[in-house]
Amino acid sequence: MQQKRNIQIIEWEDLDKRKFYSFGVFMTMSIRATVYPATLIRTRLQVQRGRSLYNGTLDALVKIVRNEGVRGLYRGFMVNTFTLISGQAYITTYELVRKYVSLYSEDNTLKSLVAGGSASLVAQSITVPIDVVSQQLMMQGQGGHLTRFRIHAHTQGKDRRAFGPTRSIMGQIFAADGVRGFYRGYVASLLTYIPNSAVWWPFYHFYAEQLSKLAPPDCPHLLLQAVAGPLAATTASTVTNPMDVVRARVQVEGRSSVVDTFKQLVSEEGFWGLTKGLSARILSSAPTAIVMVVGYETLKKLSLRPELVDSRHW
Repeated sequence: MQQKRNIQIIEWEDLDKRKFYSFGVFMTMSIRATVYPATLIRTRLQVQRGRSLYNGTLDALVKIVRNEGVRGLYRGFMVNTFTLISGQAYITTYELVRKYVSLYSEDNTLKSLVAGGSASLVAQSITVPIDVVSQQLMMQGQGGHLTRFRIHAHTQGKDRRAFGPTRSIMGQIFAADGVRGFYRGYVASLLTYIPNSAVWWPFYHFYAEQLSKLAPPDCPHLLLQAVAGPLAATTASTVTNPMDVVRARVQVEGRSSVVDTFKQLVSEEGFWGLTKGLSARILSSAPTAIVMVVGYETLKKLSLRPELVDSRHW
């Protein structure tokens, strides 16, 4: 028998799919534009040796804006927008796997864990090539000396509408490593994001349930979910950050071994090196989680089949 939940979850079969995908693209794009600067800062912090360039998240923000302008915070953003495809693949896989697992188990933690991990596997297979290129673009400017590939001055000044710098980076990656170069760090990405996603969803539902027990009966469920999201994001980010640091270095520096990269990082900077970029990651993931949760739950509410609208407490 299915356990009665305080917060009712809108499942895949409850949705009008046309509305769901139409609203979903807009939501995903808005979230990515909001958090991209923090993602760029996190990448530069993770790749730098020690504190050779920045002394922390705030210092990086100030220096980038001062030396590169606000546009410097959005290096590689246009390329990164192609991850909209992976975003839609992620939510589709998550919802479909939840539905499949529910045929065998009504345990919400199990459904969330399996669906979250599966969704991340599919999404990362699409995202990694885009990340490889966008991270190289992120490292241009102050961080340019930390990457193998550089955009030449004559390329930066022309053909911007045709993604001249992007084509330059892609050409260099292909020339150096072939097609495999676009999947550099794929294993590290899977080792980072599958656990991150698998941890995030169960903790999200767990925190939401615990908050619902503490909150007044008339407290809006959306408010509880908006608080549960960043709590889950902070938990997942802390658990998976060491692998995220390794992933960033593998992709930006062109390394081939996850294990060797991990060993070198620990030998050079100690285990504290595994926390590099954690504050920037939390600053990115926590607000992202609020926007994502509010947006996603609102998206599902707006996408409910008409006959179910009055049956869901909001």
